Amino acid sequence: MFKFDVVKKGLAGVDFDSALNSLYGADATAQKERYLRVLDAYGELYGTDCEVGIFSAPGRSEVCGNHTDHNHGKVLAAAINLDAIAVASKNNKDVIRLKSEGYDMDMVDITDLEPKKAEYSKSKGLIRGVCAGFVARGYEIGGFDAATANDVLSGSGLSSSAAFEVLVGTILNHLYNDGKVTPVEIAQIAQYAENEFFGKPCGLLDQMTCSVGGFVFMDFNDPSKPVIKPVKFEFESCGHALCIVNTGGSHSNLTDEYAAVKNEMIAVAQRLGHDYLREVDEAQFFNSIDLMRGVVGDRAILRAKHFFSENRRVDAQVKALEAKEFGEFKKLVVKSGQSSYMYNQNVYSVKDPVSQPVSLGLCLCEELLEGKGAWRVHGGGFAGTIQAFVPVDMLREFKRRMELVFGKGNCYVLSIRPVGGTNVI
Repeated sequence: MFKFDVVKKGLAGVDFDSALNSLYGADATAQKERYLRVLDAYGELYGTDCEVGIFSAPGRSEVCGNHTDHNHGKVLAAAINLDAIAVASKNNKDVIRLKSEGYDMDMVDITDLEPKKAEYSKSKGLIRGVCAGFVARGYEIGGFDAATANDVLSGSGLSSSAAFEVLVGTILNHLYNDGKVTPVEIAQIAQYAENEFFGKPCGLLDQMTCSVGGFVFMDFNDPSKPVIKPVKFEFESCGHALCIVNTGGSHSNLTDEYAAVKNEMIAVAQRLGHDYLREVDEAQFFNSIDLMRGVVGDRAILRAKHFFSENRRVDAQVKALEAKEFGEFKKLVVKSGQSSYMYNQNVYSVKDPVSQPVSLGLCLCEELLEGKGAWRVHGGGFAGTIQAFVPVDMLREFKRRMELVFGKGNCYVLSIRPVGGTNVI
């Protein structure tokens, strides 16, 4: 924590360059303007006679393990260079005042930590939920004032809500707990907030990747003690760029579609005497399909099939990357996408089957990248984004073609961020 004026002078100069370089690399200079903008917004809202800290939490890109985490599966994911940032300080009150760029001020009374249905799908619910999670684990909370900005595209599948939750948890961790709350615990608290206070039955993938950072393999067989293993790999070393294309549409009104994926997989598991698909023997599943159809429905069976094959693909992708067999990795990416499309069926919403921007994006990717790159639906699906691994020599043309269809600025070339939620300054 530094005096407001010291932070402003340091950002305008070179005092904090090393901290910014460690997060943003070549983009660090451009980030200074963003940080100064949020700092000035804080000053206008709350005054400048105080000490402030600056905090950051990244978005994430799922590489493999589409809709497996909520059934205790395996995932391969990466924190990305798009993030949520906050300028914050203690206010010595029992209220959190948080103003996000482009939104109204959120004010949360932290003496009341019960879930409220009126706050479902609202940032106030996430703030309250994160506070409740800290208290439930025996950690300290307190009031703070914050100004934030989030360049993790909302509703895009890059986990803007998880980045926001982890950001709030990171602020509480450093303002009131001396940084002793682990990244894994912050992720678990963030998931609790999203499940119980936001009304979205997500797994742990998003929050864990945003909190831990880097390129990571995660096994959620025991979600209370997930196995987390860094994967040392740079896509640039194989001559490819990691791209995300925003095809349009938002995830914000699709909670019931996501819930159906999880619930249908669990229905299959329960029919076979277990709580989650990870506990089910795959051979038992295939030998019991005739007995399950009339009970759980065909789509639930197809989604369970996706879970089993996708879980194996995560291991296979890690093995391929570690062996530097990038061609095999790309084949597995395409197979993952095909399984999501055919079996998990999360490429478009059944509420509006005429609108299929993700399907269209995948069609274009196949036309452009077949035999050269790889492509798949990204994140929760149903709307939003697709992921592509694009040969560097094709990147300009790929970006041009995608933005011709989906609009300028909707093809993002991402880099992997080495750290998760952090106290930057």
